Amino acid sequence: MDEEYDVVILGTGLTECILSGVLSVQGKKVLHMDRNSYYGAEATSMTPLDQLYQKFGEEKAPETMGRGRDWNVDIIPKFLMADGKLVQMLIFTDVTRYLEFKVCEGSYVLQGSKVHKVPASETEALSSGLMGMFEKRRFRKFLIFTNEFDENNPSSWQGVDPRSTPMSAVYQKFGLDANTQDFVGHAMCLYRTDDYLLKPCGEAIKKVKLYASSLSRYGKSPYLYPLYGLGELPQGFARLSAIYGGTYMLHKPVEKVEAKDGAVFVTSEGETVKAKQVIGDPSYFTDRVEKKGVLVRAICILNHPIPGTNDSASCQFILPQKQIGRRHDIYICSVSSAHNVAPKGKWLAFISTTAETANPQGELEAAFAKLGPIEKKFVYTQDVFHPKADLPADNIFVTKSYDATTHFETTSEDIMRVYKEVTGKDFDFSACKRTIEDTIEG
Repeated sequence: MDEEYDVVILGTGLTECILSGVLSVQGKKVLHMDRNSYYGAEATSMTPLDQLYQKFGEEKAPETMGRGRDWNVDIIPKFLMADGKLVQMLIFTDVTRYLEFKVCEGSYVLQGSKVHKVPASETEALSSGLMGMFEKRRFRKFLIFTNEFDENNPSSWQGVDPRSTPMSAVYQKFGLDANTQDFVGHAMCLYRTDDYLLKPCGEAIKKVKLYASSLSRYGKSPYLYPLYGLGELPQGFARLSAIYGGTYMLHKPVEKVEAKDGAVFVTSEGETVKAKQVIGDPSYFTDRVEKKGVLVRAICILNHPIPGTNDSASCQFILPQKQIGRRHDIYICSVSSAHNVAPKGKWLAFISTTAETANPQGELEAAFAKLGPIEKKFVYTQDVFHPKADLPADNIFVTKSYDATTHFETTSEDIMRVYKEVTGKDFDFSACKRTIEDTIEG
């Protein structure tokens, strides 16, 4: 190993890989290491299918599951918002040249006992069963307001102050009922709880605008997903890193990370390298993180699409917390052979939420009930870690664990947080010259 680098990054999860790619493009000399023998860390895709079965203590997949190599199963599945920060980062680093994306076919939400499609056009909105005729008029006025809202132009605020008016007051201003508020907050803004209602409305309005702009890109839904699964993303960054002089090393256990004399020293298998800065995931810095909760996830294999989703080859399905008597939403995302992650005739449905009881699997029953017959399911929990608030300023930076959401907006926020801590400046999205359109299928 060379002895000195600008940045050493530990763990090849998606967060770390994007930071590696961005910093490499900007001319930093980067060494990227992982104790595992594969890319992706927690964000890897399992293939062949036997690998997934073995991860959960079973010898191999039955023959009824088809050819093992036709499967690419994400351990932490998430969609990309078409106009979101992560897509802009992919464009900025040019990793889009290695990937193809496909638009997710629809977004659905539970209201009462019914599954409703989140409207993707004005025509769909008019025929939607999510709200009555008069409520649709009020909702339309609300959407026009958010679309025209400009944080830098007070004349567009209509008496609402984004820095002080709570979101609950904005809903009241437009007369939106509880169900519409639930739908906007959880299926459009993608909040996991109702805490946002009492906070200044600026952030929520931005989230409505992001949903609308992402939706307007491709029409079916605001979500994108890469062909062959999310495991393609870290591998794309490995290719990018090689072009810009970065070095990737797998199967490299880290024995010691020590900050001294204004530098950071990383020791692996008896060799030590010097870095100006070190970035790592929580598993490399257990003394620098605190546990924030537990996620419960399930990977379900189906031989049919999720009922009520118009036979979608892929979809996002949100069960808002109020609709199922919980404090946190349950997220379901489904993909299939359309994304080259399963054989024809098979679907993958991923469920995730924040655990609230000592029986996490039981908390997913409401979601299992919406899937129809399940051929096979794997249920597991993951601890969520965040860096401690009072860490020393010693050039060691720790990323956060992935959360329960099935989109990358919260991950993007963490990438931007670490980027600013490392470089001292905000990520410059004006550098995103390319567009992602040429990587989109259907």
